[in-house]
Amino acid sequence: MAQDDNKNFVGIDLGGTNIKVGVLNDVGETLAYVSTPTYVERGADDATQRMAAAVHEAIAKAGLKPENIARVGLGSPGTMDLPSGSLVRPSNLPGWDFFPIRDKLATYSGLPVTFAHDGPAAGFAEYWVGAGKGEEGLILLTLGTGVGCGIVLNGHVWNGTHSHGGESGHILIDTSENARWCKCGQRGHLEAYASATGVANRTIEYVEAEFKTSLTERVRGRNRNDEVPKMVFEEAEKGDELAIRIVKETARYLAYGMVSLIHTLDPSCMLLGGAMTFGGNETETGRLFLKSVDEEVRSRIFLHLAERLRIGYATLGNAAGYIGAAGLARQEWEENQNPYGARP
Repeated sequence: MAQDDNKNFVGIDLGGTNIKVGVLNDVGETLAYVSTPTYVERGADDATQRMAAAVHEAIAKAGLKPENIARVGLGSPGTMDLPSGSLVRPSNLPGWDFFPIRDKLATYSGLPVTFAHDGPAAGFAEYWVGAGKGEEGLILLTLGTGVGCGIVLNGHVWNGTHSHGGESGHILIDTSENARWCKCGQRGHLEAYASATGVANRTIEYVEAEFKTSLTERVRGRNRNDEVPKMVFEEAEKGDELAIRIVKETARYLAYGMVSLIHTLDPSCMLLGGAMTFGGNETETGRLFLKSVDEEVRSRIFLHLAERLRIGYATLGNAAGYIGAAGLARQEWEENQNPYGARP
């Protein structure tokens, strides 16, 4: 789909398994999409060269030329130094430490690049064209193997002073001596309770304690992996009491972290996304999960905030990463055109 103007943008969502690349126009419509394997073991430079090739493949697929692209946005996981455009020590990209990925991609693609964390990029996508469009204060929590977060305040992503703003999976929700271990090596963090890993751990413990449940035969002997939350969802849909209990417990733990965020940042909207939403609005269990989160949160925050806060599900799914990266590239391009600032 060709465009007459040059206000088109490319968004990249760099993951540990795949690299997603989308070409978007000025209003956030996807014109073309390409996906390519990351091949982490081949190293950062190899992946960045193939990323640049995927960018040009997507541009051609959209019926455009490189000169029709104003800017590229790159959303990446892991620790990073945003001002320098470098990865630091990304745990799911081993061996990519201190790689200047922004500038390397700009060199290989021949296009200017905006660098972002993948969680904030997804949050910006929901703010720009998703379920939180136009909200003055939006927080997106993505539930998967971990708990990601994107914070958008007054139209801009909050990255923090050291490029680590929004590490909300590490909010402390349990101070007991026996608090669960988070994968970061600390006890009691939200991620240890409300992520897929946390759900799997709690489910297996219930099964090993011989709670009466249809999960027993499905879960017993399995590793603590992402398959277990899916089983919890499936059995909850069938009415299994323990599975429903686990869903509600997860909602309560998630609410503990959300309450801290709400009282700190005072958002107008909080959205839940990621793979572990128990089917979202499309299923009875997903609706129960959201209702439980909503009730748990509202029972613990100031009434003035509860009356004004909207809690819901994100709507962009797996496309949020590349859409948000493109949106952030668009925002930087707009602000470069107008140094007094521009809003999406």
